[in-house]
Amino acid sequence: MNDSGGARIQEGIDALSGYGEIFFRNSAASGVIPQISAIMGPTAGGAVYSPAMTDFVFMVKESSYMFITGPNVIKAVTGEEISFEDLGGAMTHNEKSGVAQFACDSDEDAILQIRKLLSYLPSNNMEDPPCVEPKDDKNRMDPSLDTLIPDNPNRAYNIKDVIVSIVDDGEYFEPHQYFAKNIVVCFARMGGRPIGIIANQPNFLAGCLDIDASDKATRFIRFCDAFNIPMLTIADVPGYLPGSNQEWGGIIRHGAKLLWCYSEATVPKLLLITRKDYGGSYLAMCSRHLGADMAFAWPTAEIAVMGAEGAANIIHAREIGKADDPVAKRKEKIVEYNEKFSNPYCAAARGYVDAVIRPSETRPRLIDALEAMKTKRELRPAKKHGNIPV
Repeated sequence: MNDSGGARIQEGIDALSGYGEIFFRNSAASGVIPQISAIMGPTAGGAVYSPAMTDFVFMVKESSYMFITGPNVIKAVTGEEISFEDLGGAMTHNEKSGVAQFACDSDEDAILQIRKLLSYLPSNNMEDPPCVEPKDDKNRMDPSLDTLIPDNPNRAYNIKDVIVSIVDDGEYFEPHQYFAKNIVVCFARMGGRPIGIIANQPNFLAGCLDIDASDKATRFIRFCDAFNIPMLTIADVPGYLPGSNQEWGGIIRHGAKLLWCYSEATVPKLLLITRKDYGGSYLAMCSRHLGADMAFAWPTAEIAVMGAEGAANIIHAREIGKADDPVAKRKEKIVEYNEKFSNPYCAAARGYVDAVIRPSETRPRLIDALEAMKTKRELRPAKKHGNIPV
């Protein structure tokens, strides 16, 4: 719990020594015990680094702040005038920087939310996460999922409707709900067992992966893997977000983190493909090739290098151009591409998808898969550590 003005200047380097030893202990404990920070007042200077090294940061709206240098120093050095709240308030770090995962209404609310988070977590990395006796029927079906995906592939829907439908009692706990909304990460239970869910959100930026979404998902994946929490990935992703800002910001490097962390994770990994799953983003969302233990797809899934329209334009450009009716020829080639490549049955035929399932039966199929995977053990080559593309 943090409420600090930073280092005591009059203690000189001894104050810095104290901070350094805290940081060292944060690093040593990482992946051994869950570490949670509650920011309940001003936290400035060196004091902000310890929370940043922990697994989850809870901030309180209108009363907690985090920044390296305060508004007065910023004004003196750069001339910029900014308030404490805009510079480092709870919503700033939840929406813009991604430093904090939770924005709470009060100190009491922060404690209650921390309790809820702890209910999903083991005490240390040698334990399994706590199971509860499920009240929700493991075999419950939901016919509404059969009509959830819009007929128009360019229309959005809310991926949280899928999550609510398949998890126990429709309850989930979502870190980072204000940051990188194009991807959703959350804890839930299925059949009484805690699970981490990573899902593209078609309702925001069409569910594209970008720099912030990659960072958000990567950290969550590593946390789940460290503490023996199985993962479910729900994929509906048209690709990486295009644009010079993304390229200059290092989307290649940040996107590679997803490939790395899914490949590195040894906990049970399930994949559900609901609709679009194209190109490099297909791989990045825990494809079979990155180690998904079981992969399921809805009949609406489109699994291909790219969308049918773009593919037809490239592959059959000459044929379309020479046709008497280019528009009709183009439509014909789009249909042909969908039938040959952009459907879940091609992937299933090659073993990249284990089963094409009715959406309504998603919950029982996933719970059965989790049960089958609960004793999974994986051996990797001995090494000090890999060099993750941070």
